[in-house]
Amino acid sequence: MAPVHLGEATHCPYCALQCGMYVRGEAAGGTLTITPRHDIPANGGGLCQKGWTAGELLTGGVRLTTPLARARRGGPLEPVSWDEALDRVAGAVRDLQTAHGRDAVAVFGGGGLTNEKAYQLGKFARVALRTSQIDYNGRFCMSSAAAAANRAFGMDRGLPFPITDIAEADAVLMVGGNVAETMPPFLRHLRGTLIVADPRETRTARQARLHLKVTPGTDLALGLGLLHIAITEGYADRDYIAARTTGFTEARASVAAWWPERAERVTGVPVAAMREAVRLLATADRAMILTGRGAEQQSKGVDTVTAFINLALALGLPGREGSGYGCVTGQGNGQGGREHGQKADQLPGYRKIDDPAARAHVAAVWGVDPAELPGPGRSAYELLDALGTDGGPRGLLVFGSNPVVSAPRAGHVTERLAALDLLVVSDFVLSETAAMADVVLPTTQWAEEHGTMTNLEGRVLLRRQALTPPPGVRSDLAIVAGLATRLGRGEGFSDDPRTVFDELRRASAGGVADYSGITYERIARETGVFWPAPAEDHPGTPRPFLDGFPTPGGRARFVPVEHRPPAEEIDDDYPYYLTTGRLLAHYQSGAQTRRIAALNEAAPEPYVELHADLAERLGIVSGDLVRVTSRRGSAKAAARVGRAVRHDTVFMPFHWEGANRLTNPALDPTSRMPEFKVCAVRVERCGDGADERDEMAGTPRAGRGRQA
Repeated sequence: MAPVHLGEATHCPYCALQCGMYVRGEAAGGTLTITPRHDIPANGGGLCQKGWTAGELLTGGVRLTTPLARARRGGPLEPVSWDEALDRVAGAVRDLQTAHGRDAVAVFGGGGLTNEKAYQLGKFARVALRTSQIDYNGRFCMSSAAAAANRAFGMDRGLPFPITDIAEADAVLMVGGNVAETMPPFLRHLRGTLIVADPRETRTARQARLHLKVTPGTDLALGLGLLHIAITEGYADRDYIAARTTGFTEARASVAAWWPERAERVTGVPVAAMREAVRLLATADRAMILTGRGAEQQSKGVDTVTAFINLALALGLPGREGSGYGCVTGQGNGQGGREHGQKADQLPGYRKIDDPAARAHVAAVWGVDPAELPGPGRSAYELLDALGTDGGPRGLLVFGSNPVVSAPRAGHVTERLAALDLLVVSDFVLSETAAMADVVLPTTQWAEEHGTMTNLEGRVLLRRQALTPPPGVRSDLAIVAGLATRLGRGEGFSDDPRTVFDELRRASAGGVADYSGITYERIARETGVFWPAPAEDHPGTPRPFLDGFPTPGGRARFVPVEHRPPAEEIDDDYPYYLTTGRLLAHYQSGAQTRRIAALNEAAPEPYVELHADLAERLGIVSGDLVRVTSRRGSAKAAARVGRAVRHDTVFMPFHWEGANRLTNPALDPTSRMPEFKVCAVRVERCGDGADERDEMAGTPRAGRGRQA
C-alpha cells in the first residue's frame, strides 16, 4: 500500500500550546485538510475546534489580498499598489520624525508573531526608526508572571519544565486559569487531583476536586492565607527552604497576620477549603502550582503571582522533577515574543535595554553604534494612551494586534488612535483596528510562511510553509524590510526567515534566552529544542532549575508581598464586580475566529453572565438585553443567567467590542499590566433588544474611516 501523504508538518496559529498539525491541499482550490500530529507532546494527536477549523481563513475569501489606503482623511480605504503603500508610509514617517523627533513614530507588535518577526520588528524600531516607542500586546497577557518569575528565580520561562511533567503531578493548583476553554488539549495533562481558584465555575473548575471561588481581586490574599496555613500547620519543607532559597524569614513574617479566618473574610473562600487545598498539595509526592491570566491581569498581578511562588517555595516544589511553579502562557508566541525585542525595555536574548553590555553585544550584531540605540520606551497601555497627545507619538505601525477590541478602556484607546496623523496596520483581515487605518498592508498567514514559535514550555518549534500565499500579499518580514530600505536603513533587513533566525541566534547568544545553539534542522530533527541552548551540541534545557536557579547565589528568592484591594472597589453607584475572559470557540480579539462559520455558530454573540440571585433582584431573565456600565463606558449584551459566577460578580467574554470599554487601565507598578480582571460596574435591563443583539453579533464590521 502506498504511504499516505499527511501534508506539511506545522503548528496551530492560536494558543501557546502550539499544537502540532499537518496541512495538506491548496488554499486556492478550497481543498485544505488539517490533521493533528502525534509527535508534539503538548497535544499528542489532539486539536480543539479552533485548530480543526484554522484553515478556513485561508480558503474562505475573507482575507485581504491587496494594500489599502485612503486618498484623503476620512475617505474610504481603496486598493493601491505595494510601492504606493510603502512609499506613502515611509514618506509620512520621515515627515513626522523630522517635525516631531524620532519618538513621534511608534510600533505596536503582537504575541502571535513568529520569533523572526518579533526580532526584526524590534530591530526595525531601534535601527531604522531609531524610536524608543515600541511595545506589544503580550504586555496585556503574561507580563506580571514574567516579572514575578524573574525576581524569584532569575529567569522567566512560562513552564520551566516540559508540559508532560504536569501529567505526572499528583496534585495541581490552577490559579485564574481556564484551560478547558482556552487550550483544551492541555486537559490531557491534568491527571492528578485538580484544585482551581476562580470567581466562576468554569469548565476547568467543574473538573476540579476543589473549587476556591475567590472574590475578584483577592487572589493575593488567598495566596497569603494558603502560605500561612502551610507554615503554621507544619507543611513547609524546611530542608528545601534551607538548602535552596533565601528570604523565608521575611516572607513568614509577612503572612503572620493572614490567619485563615481573615483570609476567608477577604476572599470569600471557606477556611476548610483553604486547609484542604494546602493539604492536597503538601501531601502529594509531586505537585504543581500554575497561574493564569486571572491572577496576573491585576494592578497587583506581580505580587499576586509572587504570593503563589512563595507558596510553591515553602512546599519545596520549584526545581524538583515532577513538581514546580509555572505560568500558563496564553498567546501563540507569548514566550518568544517577549524574549527578542518587542518589549519597550528589552533587547534580544531577554536582555535589558539599559544594560551597557547588552547594548554593546546587540549593537555589534546589528552593525550600529550602541549610542544609536534608544533607551526604554512606554509600556503598551501607556503608549496607546499617549497617541496623538503633546509629546506622544503622532504615528503608529501595528503588526499582529487589534487594540480597538483588546486594550483596556478601549473606547479611550480608539479615540487616541483616531487622533493620530498616521495609522498603519499589517494584518490578513480587516480587523476593527485595521478599519481605522490610513494604510492597511495585507500579510501572509501562518500556513504560508516558515518561522519559529516558542511555546509555553520554552520549546522552540518550527512552523513550516504548507501553502503558497495568494498573489498580492507579503510577509511581515518583507514589509519591514521594504520600509527599512525606503528609510535608508535597509542593510541587514531580510525577508528570508532562516536568515533572520540565524541573526537572532547571534543576537541572543549569552543572554538569558540563548537560542544560539538552535537551528531549523535541529528543531526538525528533535521536534523542538528547549532554550537556553548555547551551542549546537548542547542538549537544550527542559528543566533549568534542577541544579540551581540562575540568581547570583543560585537560590530562589522568597519575596514578601502585602495584599491590597483592586484599584477600583465596588460601591453604591457601581455595586458589582466585572471579570472578563475567553470562550472555547474564540481567540483573543476574535479577528480570526469570528470570521469562521463553525466557531461563529458555536458562540455568535457576546453575553453577560449573572448569578440567578442577582438576576432575580434586577428583574433580568436569560435573553434580556443588559447594559453594563463602568466609570469608563457602557456595553450591551444578552443576559445569561445561572449559578456559575459569584452572586456579586458578572462575567463578559472579551472577543467582541464591548467588554474592554469597561475594563480599568490601572497598571501594576512593576509589569505595567492593566487590571483587566476586576472593575466595578452597575447592571440594568434594557429589554429583549433582538435588533440590537443582531448588530453586536457575528462578523466584525467591514470598515469605518477615521473622521477628519
